[in-house]
Amino acid sequence: MRALKGIRKGDKQKLKINLLIAFSWLMAVANRFHINSEKEVWRRFPYHCRYCGKAPCACGKNKSQIMSKLSKDKFKKPRNLGEMQVMFETIYPSGRRNLSEAGVHLAEEMGELSETVHRFLGEHKEKLFRGVGVEIADYISCLFGVANSASINVSRELEKMYWKNCHVCHKLPCLCNFSFVGKYKS
Repeated sequence: MRALKGIRKGDKQKLKINLLIAFSWLMAVANRFHINSEKEVWRRFPYHCRYCGKAPCACGKNKSQIMSKLSKDKFKKPRNLGEMQVMFETIYPSGRRNLSEAGVHLAEEMGELSETVHRFLGEHKEKLFRGVGVEIADYISCLFGVANSASINVSRELEKMYWKNCHVCHKLPCLCNFSFVGKYKS
């Protein structure tokens, strides 16, 4: 949510670092649940909008309630984060909404992901677990939406951020504790 503060205050550096931390956190959650986020993203967004089946998306403000059966062109499948970011720019062009709108959508997806994780942890049902993967894919799409709107190259910035392991303590594995990270200015 601190990335949203960067949007609100027009602080691109705060936005960038907190967006990268959010992405890192998401990958840790996916790994903890043994969810292949790359597979989930491709299943949900195979170079098309999930709802209308087009790239760029033709839904406009009103998403169709009927989800399109999407064909998957394996030759278009992104091979890395950079290509995934390009895929989301192709499906949901950043010029169609402003950064604040993209940030609100990211916050909405964060809430949906949180609710889905909590429901699964409360009931441990397979259907709820599958929902976690879906929400992770949706969150990734919105994270790239914010990055594209702010002209942040996620893969390049992650490489810069983690080139010396943890971006705070520079250890591998990270040796930070919560109070130490809390003092870190982001």
